[in-house]
Order: sequence, then C-alpha cells, then structure tokens
Amino acid sequence: MNIQVNIVLGSDVPIYRQIVEQVKHAVATGALSEGDTLPSIRALANRLVVNHNTVAKAYNLLVQDGIARSEKGRGLFITAPRNLYSQEELRRRFDEAADRFVGDVLMLGFKKSEIVAAIQSRLAEVTILKD
Repeated sequence: MNIQVNIVLGSDVPIYRQIVEQVKHAVATGALSEGDTLPSIRALANRLVVNHNTVAKAYNLLVQDGIARSEKGRGLFITAPRNLYSQEELRRRFDEAADRFVGDVLMLGFKKSEIVAAIQSRLAEVTILKD
C-alpha cells in the first residue's frame, strides 16, 4: 500500500515528527496494515524534498515504537499491532494527547458539542476500532 505523506514547512512540528504521526494515523485508521511497505528513505526524502536523515530519523522512531520493522535489503514494513507500554503508561499518553487536543480546539473557539460531534464522526470513519 502506498501512503501519502505531506509535510508543512515552517510548522512548529518537526518534519520527522510529521512523518511519524502521519504513518501512525494511517495505521490507526486502517489505511496501512500489517505487511504494507513504506517508501524507501531515499524515495520519500526525494518526494518530500527533505534530507534523507530526516526520513531515517522518522523511520527509526517508527521501529522503536513497534509500528514498523526493518528488513535489511527489503525495506520497512508495518508490523502487527502490539502493546509496548504498561496500562499506566498507555493511560498517561492518552490523557496527555486528550489534554493537548482539548486545549487546542478550545483555543480555536469550538464549542463542546462541535468537538464531540467531530470526534464521533472521525471515530465512525476508523475501520479497525475495538469496542
């Protein structure tokens, strides 16, 4: 499967982090699944017009986080989901992400009902959610 990675130059989010987050999102939503191949470091760096080391850093983080595995001479592949963190760490990361999200959208002026509706809409689009 081919993932479409887009970066925003001048963003507060570093380019390598943008790549990581987009791959994680694609995995979370089912756009990428186990066994799918990511573009080579060189191919993605050339397409995004960024330094190869930037893509390599992103890919290394994806491997460290258990999202992908590297096979020498073959490429980078999406792995089966696995839990690398304790329940406490998962909860801490969830709360941190939720706090950041809520703070961001409240600062943009959205109402609680708009935020809830948007979240429900996005969750309805996700194909691999567990209940």
